[in-house]
Amino acid sequence: MLLLQRLSAGVSRAHTWLGHGVRWLVLVMVLVGSFNAVARYLGRYIGTNLSSNGFLEAQWYLFAAVFLLAAPYTLLADRHVRVDVLYGRASPRTKAAIDLAGTVLFLLPFCVFGAWGSAEWVANSWAVFEQSPNTGGLPRYPVKTLIPVAFVALGLQGLALIPGYVTTLREGA
Repeated sequence: MLLLQRLSAGVSRAHTWLGHGVRWLVLVMVLVGSFNAVARYLGRYIGTNLSSNGFLEAQWYLFAAVFLLAAPYTLLADRHVRVDVLYGRASPRTKAAIDLAGTVLFLLPFCVFGAWGSAEWVANSWAVFEQSPNTGGLPRYPVKTLIPVAFVALGLQGLALIPGYVTTLREGA
């Protein structure tokens, strides 16, 4: 059990680090988006195009990275969306039982399906080094790679939380 707890703590530390790093991606995304907006209007004013498809796609890719890579930290920090009509009033033991059941019955199968379902799609993208169809656009295969990576990371974080749920259930008995 000690090894499992250490592994769980290591996964949680890694996702905490990743979650804090994603905060910087939010700043970069906002700066790129601001540049795109200013460049679009300034370009109209001076009669030239100051933005590019690359900058527009970079903004979307950064959004995708933030959304996908922040998911494990969001789960760890318990900031995910939850319908807590009953959950909010429940005892810690009942919450642990709900979280354990939700993780095992819903989260983990969802993550396995998402990682497995996207793997071939990502492999095909890498096989041809998929590029954007837009002139001046960015490569698509790196951002597509984030999809299975995010599902695996989210699944690992779900697994890392299970020992805590079990401990809460045992202590409450």
